[in-house]
Amino acid sequence: MDSLSSAIKIENIWKIFGNNSKEALNAIQNNKISKTEALEKYNSVIGVSDVSFDVKQGEIFCVMGLSGSGKSTLVRHINRLLEPTSGKILINNQDVMTLDRESLQELRNKKIGMVFQNFALMPHRSVVDNIAMPLEIRGISKNDRLDTANKILDIVELQGWGNKFAHELSGGMQQRVGLARALAADPDFLLMDEPFSALDPLIRRQLQSEFIKLSKQMKKTTVFITHDLDEAVRVGHRIAIMRDGKVIQIGTPEEIVVNPADEYVADFVKGISRLKVVQAKSIMQSVENYEKKYGQLWNNPESVKENELLSGLIEKSKSKDKPLVVKDLNNKVIGVITQSDLLKAVIEGADGE
Repeated sequence: MDSLSSAIKIENIWKIFGNNSKEALNAIQNNKISKTEALEKYNSVIGVSDVSFDVKQGEIFCVMGLSGSGKSTLVRHINRLLEPTSGKILINNQDVMTLDRESLQELRNKKIGMVFQNFALMPHRSVVDNIAMPLEIRGISKNDRLDTANKILDIVELQGWGNKFAHELSGGMQQRVGLARALAADPDFLLMDEPFSALDPLIRRQLQSEFIKLSKQMKKTTVFITHDLDEAVRVGHRIAIMRDGKVIQIGTPEEIVVNPADEYVADFVKGISRLKVVQAKSIMQSVENYEKKYGQLWNNPESVKENELLSGLIEKSKSKDKPLVVKDLNNKVIGVITQSDLLKAVIEGADGE
């Protein structure tokens, strides 16, 4: 994603809760007081502690952490539902902190869609009226907004449910309505706060798959909050792991699983299979290196793409007794994977020789 420009930039965001937040922040930054001292001396709670990251255009950026890590507090700063104690938030290079009330309202209504854990549907409105709500707030005519809402219904695969009410829908369907409502306004950005965590595992996995498919289709820049690393690995292009208000590590799912920044992250990732995250380009050796050891490559070798996952590579090598040739996205040969490389990747998570 590096070649893409930043759509959201968070710079040194602090959020201190309490009436003495400014004094507490000053003491934290200059006197290095602890979380406990901030509470005792200033009756202040540190929610977010000096967080910086950027989200690329069209990226799904997951912020992951346990309850109380500051992840939901952080996401509410992006559209200023919460005001930071200190720091800068840029959306498409515009400083959100400088917006007046009217401009901020416009940003929330037109540019940013939010999806929460609790579906927050209006019980007295039909499904289609719930979806059309953001357009109603904008003053769009009834026919136009219902037309848009019905098109979005198709996208989230709820055709035929438009006239039903929330209580007539399952939890998974209600969450799709919540997502459809966020999409109806055609926002540039989606902020999703634990959107699937209230659902049972089977429905949750199904909605993750649908969301991944939808994201490829609609290319919305998304900040996705979750407490579940499996979900973050499955959904996110990159992941930020939070603890006690701080970001501990930012990286692709592969980077985080293969090279955890500390023991806390290592504990999280030990349950994640490398088969799901390690890519061909990380474990291949150069063609020169291979030919030095084994001689020239044979004709018509079995080839794989650079982003093919370890699980697929093992599957392909099972039926062949020969190494795999790795090609980049332009179909150029960039490396070779032997069965020894595969075995090493499974056992150690080593990234090549």
